[in-house]
Amino acid sequence: MNVLISGAGIGGLALAHWLHRHGIAATVVERAPALRSGGQAIDIRGAARTVVERMGILDAIRANHTGTHGIVYVDRRGAPVARMAGDDFGDSGGVVAEIEILRNDLVRILHEAAPEAEYLFDDHLTALHEGANGITATFHRAPPRTFDAVVGADGLRSGVRALAFGGDRQYVRDLGMYGSYFAAHTTLDLDGWEVMYNLPAGNGVGGRVLMLYPVGSDGEVRAMFSWSSPTLGLDRRDTATQKATLAGVFAGAGWEIPSLLDQMWGADDFYFARSGATQLDHWSRGRATLLGDAAFAGSLGMGTSMALVGAYVLAGELATATDPAAAFRGYEAGMRDFVTRNLKRPPGGDRGFAPASRAGIWLRNQVVRTMTKLPGKSAMTGNLQASANAIALKDYPLLRDAVKTT
Repeated sequence: MNVLISGAGIGGLALAHWLHRHGIAATVVERAPALRSGGQAIDIRGAARTVVERMGILDAIRANHTGTHGIVYVDRRGAPVARMAGDDFGDSGGVVAEIEILRNDLVRILHEAAPEAEYLFDDHLTALHEGANGITATFHRAPPRTFDAVVGADGLRSGVRALAFGGDRQYVRDLGMYGSYFAAHTTLDLDGWEVMYNLPAGNGVGGRVLMLYPVGSDGEVRAMFSWSSPTLGLDRRDTATQKATLAGVFAGAGWEIPSLLDQMWGADDFYFARSGATQLDHWSRGRATLLGDAAFAGSLGMGTSMALVGAYVLAGELATATDPAAAFRGYEAGMRDFVTRNLKRPPGGDRGFAPASRAGIWLRNQVVRTMTKLPGKSAMTGNLQASANAIALKDYPLLRDAVKTT
């Protein structure tokens, strides 16, 4: 069997690793000319820990932990008004998981764990055609080739989903927010704490948020800006207009924002996107299936973990099923309940993250302060997180055989 994976991100690279472990050839096509750098801090929770441990990369991931302790909420002067520690909500729960790592570090580790895969960088799919003997992929640069299966691990705006399912808009539900982040420096002593600064609606948009993620101890941070707004119709590849939009939304905001916006203009890892959630009755069509955000975007903090678990399950099903269609049915049957639970958004949803008024910001901060003082909060919230993370991971027979021979 040979499998084509579109997307050299977390899900695609993890899948390439597991396919090799099962003796299945993997080809990874990636639109970017190299592995994508930059990115925010991401969590590895619940069953995903078991997956990375079985991959043999848990120690490498722990060695690259961001070292953050939790989140401090600050006012317009930068004074702390509420605090939520990583251990306030039990193991693997809460807003900061015990294992948090920068996205680019995790991608690098996953790539090193999948050296046997064939990589086609600076290329992408333009067509898919199913035949009696497989699915033929047409590339922008490389010559056409036929595979047994194609996996779209290429994000919320998945090209594979558009080619295999047709269209795109009907499969993505808008969540009403924009997000942007880039690497920057600050003179603040964050001492390993993430910082959240909320602003009310203004400059023509709704509630606005700045989050600073500390990276090490030399002042490097990831600056993440978010805000509520109707869609602005911006070109996804027009970085100059995106930066100008961000600067306009946060103009006159004060605190650390002017310094960060000055650094934004020269940032070469600038990321900007509209938030959305996928809505699909099925993740597969014919010999093509979807993984990660292409299939189940829209969680709060579980996207990475779902992609890692999904890669493990999909590879195992491809290795043990009689054909790709059967494998895809097993993959979806094994993952659907896990995904459904993790896509449930908390009461208030994004409104709690980005309140539109100063009164709403004050109330949210009071709720945080109260929650962290409740007796038994760790057990209570930890149990909720464990419920969302619960999934029985099979020990696939071919994987056991491969492990015994290594």
